[in-house]
Amino acid sequence: MRPASLAEFFGQKHLLQDGKPLLAAIEQGRPHSMVFWGPPGTGKTTLARMIATTTDSYFIGLSAVMAGVKDIRAAVARAEQHRQMSNRGTVLFLDEVHRFNKAQQDAFLPFVEDGTLTFIGATTENPSFELNNALLSRARVYVLKMLDNDDLVEIVRHALQDEERGLANKFSISDESVDLIATAADGDARRALNLLELAADLSANNVISDSTVADVVSGGSRRRFDKQGEYFYDQISALHKSIRGTDPDASLYWLMRMLDGGCDPMYIARRLIRVASEDIGNADPRSLRLTLDAWEVQERLGSPEGELALAQAVVYLACAPKSNAVYEASKAAMKDARERGSLDVPMHLRNAPTRLMKELGYGENYRYAHNEADALAAGEKYFPDDMSAVKYYHPVPRGLEIRIREKLEEIERRNNSQRSTSDSRND
Repeated sequence: MRPASLAEFFGQKHLLQDGKPLLAAIEQGRPHSMVFWGPPGTGKTTLARMIATTTDSYFIGLSAVMAGVKDIRAAVARAEQHRQMSNRGTVLFLDEVHRFNKAQQDAFLPFVEDGTLTFIGATTENPSFELNNALLSRARVYVLKMLDNDDLVEIVRHALQDEERGLANKFSISDESVDLIATAADGDARRALNLLELAADLSANNVISDSTVADVVSGGSRRRFDKQGEYFYDQISALHKSIRGTDPDASLYWLMRMLDGGCDPMYIARRLIRVASEDIGNADPRSLRLTLDAWEVQERLGSPEGELALAQAVVYLACAPKSNAVYEASKAAMKDARERGSLDVPMHLRNAPTRLMKELGYGENYRYAHNEADALAAGEKYFPDDMSAVKYYHPVPRGLEIRIREKLEEIERRNNSQRSTSDSRND
């Protein structure tokens, strides 16, 4: 059922509208090197074949999963042979191009440059991370989107009616079952057709029953989730940002999307701990403890109790007051620690467990805070002698950090007052 023309192609309307470069390449027979980036079953291979057909080009299809530099060289030899014999160009289609390393990707670049090949790559991974700059500079990237349910319904109905390659109206099926197949395919045309074929194989009397379709689609996850791939990181990013944006409903949705897709709940628990420190911090320190508790529930009890505990933690984090003050302070302090070198610890802050160390002045004139009023050694200096005091932590006016800010402002006032008094005495 692979579409042979644009009339049979469903989806990717954003690329195939009038005036779009991809449509012009197909209709006008002017191919250019390109990379198709998108989910499985969205038409990457089909579009490559259409371009080869409409431009009267010789088509060579390879998969980077099994091919190597040797196969690229063989393809180049075939392309050169066809150009000499028939004056036809060659479209080299490389599926899963992200699986090639830099040397393998570089192998066919000279032949793209001299016109021996028109290169079309397909990938489900972000080309920015997986393809080298030399290749990206020579190929235009087209982003393909997952198909929506309407597209998938049309694809299924087209397969049911097609007399040459499809089921030629041999089976009856309810609209509800067609919708169920489209939903279960989750944006993947190949999956939709596979489900339809399986349901037809299991059906008798030319009727694909609702119960048969229900059985076919019940096995395995329906949702798109690639574990450590592009969709994985997109979804965990959406979860994190929904919590940061104080939207508990969207946060729950992304949590359940990830769990439904098969994400390890322990990974989610770990990420939530990061959220608790990075985006909430001391505005509500209970967030960290509650998230650790959810992790422990997941670890000890598993599903479904652990997943419910994660949901509780997600809602709490989303509703909690937000502060990234500790996060920003830690980054600034780390920057100074790395850039200022190994500044000595001031003598009065050093520990002095031996007589020699005491004789050398270790710990001399140290003021024990608990012996001072309010347990505060006002005016004391704790930074290295060669470094001025730096204010890294700026509490926000939200949650518990309101109180923390008030306390630090009072401590700063008393420190300044003590230092002013000391300076006056020294004068």
